[in-house]
Amino acid sequence: MVNKVILIGNVGMDPEVRTTEGGVKVARLRLATTERLFDRQANETREHTEWHTVTLWRGLADVVDRYVHKGSQIYIEGRLRTRDWMDKDNNKRFTTEILADTMNLLGRRSDNSASDGASYGQAPASAPYTQSQAAPAAAAPVQSAAPQAAPQSQPAPAPSMPADDPDDLPF
Repeated sequence: MVNKVILIGNVGMDPEVRTTEGGVKVARLRLATTERLFDRQANETREHTEWHTVTLWRGLADVVDRYVHKGSQIYIEGRLRTRDWMDKDNNKRFTTEILADTMNLLGRRSDNSASDGASYGQAPASAPYTQSQAAPAAAAPVQSAAPQAAPQSQPAPAPSMPADDPDDLPF
């Protein structure tokens, strides 16, 4: 069985970042995805925007805290999760959210808060961040959590998006 969600969209407001009592960082953000559909009968293009709640933990929450803000364009890979709770009036409430496993910062480098030359300065504009990473690293490859029997060659670095063409996505 598969539970996988892939989204590309724009962050609707600055992310909410908290730290649990156990010291684990968690971020929540609202992501807008827009479909453009052509209506042949009306001879016009219509848009439908869907809003998604995305939850990111640990290292991903740290990256969100440092680099993601309202208007950032991001790529999210994760899974759907539905939660329920009792509200203050003792009514059972439900919500469905995306638990992110991977996040890529998209768009132009100048669109990201990292354009000030902070520690993110040498990473490509579309650097992928996965749940297993504690923080972004400019030159460190993503390592698998599984042990390896013998050393393997490093994969070629992912091509970065040209700074002058934001529509040229790296996949």
